[in-house]
Amino acid sequence: MSVTQELDETLAQIRADGLWKSERVLTGTQGAWVQVQEAGASHAVLNLCANNYLGLADNPRLIEAAVQALQTHGLGMASVRFICGTSDLHRTLETRLAKFLGQEDAILYPACFDANGGLFEPLLGAEDAIVSDALNHASIIDGIRLCKAARFRYANRDLEDLEQQLRQARQNGAQRLWIATDGVFSMDGSFAPLKEIRALADKYEAWVMVDDCHAAGFIGTQGAGTPARAGVQVEVVSGTLGKALGGSAGGYIAAKQAVIDLLRQRSRPYLFSNSLPPAVVAAALVALDLVESPEGEALRGRLMQQGLRWRSLLEDAGFSLLAGEHPIVPVMLGESHKATDLAEALWRRGVYVTAFSFPVVPRGQARIRTQISAALTDADLDFAAEAFVQAGAETGAV
Repeated sequence: MSVTQELDETLAQIRADGLWKSERVLTGTQGAWVQVQEAGASHAVLNLCANNYLGLADNPRLIEAAVQALQTHGLGMASVRFICGTSDLHRTLETRLAKFLGQEDAILYPACFDANGGLFEPLLGAEDAIVSDALNHASIIDGIRLCKAARFRYANRDLEDLEQQLRQARQNGAQRLWIATDGVFSMDGSFAPLKEIRALADKYEAWVMVDDCHAAGFIGTQGAGTPARAGVQVEVVSGTLGKALGGSAGGYIAAKQAVIDLLRQRSRPYLFSNSLPPAVVAAALVALDLVESPEGEALRGRLMQQGLRWRSLLEDAGFSLLAGEHPIVPVMLGESHKATDLAEALWRRGVYVTAFSFPVVPRGQARIRTQISAALTDADLDFAAEAFVQAGAETGAV
């Protein structure tokens, strides 16, 4: 059998298992409603699957800042920063992010996947150990694989298991010891118990690393994320500009000065990737201005209010949800075909959602992850709830 035939068989099996992931083609901006191209035509659908938490992806002020940066700073640096120079915009944003997150400095990456991928290898060696939550994002998992530190895994948010792994790592002679966790677990919408994790870290003299992609900008005091929500300080925070902070691209690490300085010298995704385009950086600066303003506080309040309203509507309709208070609201279906069928039935009714199944989530835990935005109106949610009722009846989901 040729390589192409083997690939064709693998692809066919993915389809047969109901695990095929299709992509919709959008013809305009991201927002509460989006224009989607289908069968040669474009039509509007309500979007319940974007990470556009604060509704800033089409914000006129962010777009204007991006356009101005294109005019003043061009398309980009045409290389990596240590070779061709660092833009003043890059350093301004890094300083702002560090202050916003309560850290000494920050470093920008093309994406948070790159940030997490380039974090561990420069800072931890074979004599060290990392204890990682079992449901951490793939970027953390891959980043840990790239370093030589011993790896320990604890059951999701299980503090007893976490302590057991920390104790084992210390007994094995680990010198530097880190705990790595998502601040919000994106498939479940659940929060890491950071207050308790901090206490265990102090007990075992470990550092805490938090990926706050699904929290920065809208969770915690002034939107400063899950450490602010828990009232704790952590040593390292990673995050993204591609969700609440504008919905564009780019990631970052914020940490102690020495950590950031060493990453600038040795973090491979930083050293060998082009720097973020000035337009992206300028828009993120305006997003931070907004997040730290009274308007940002109002958007966060509306986001949480709409999230609670949406949960209530789905529960009243008889759907099974994962409990929580985050604007990620997972609708649990179990089998992949059920999730796919419901998503397609919703699509036909003008509601854009995505079915998640293995390997993104464990087998038997397929779901539709709905995500609320501050841009969604009450009328939008009522429309979506009615579509869920109808699609659920059609597919047997309820």
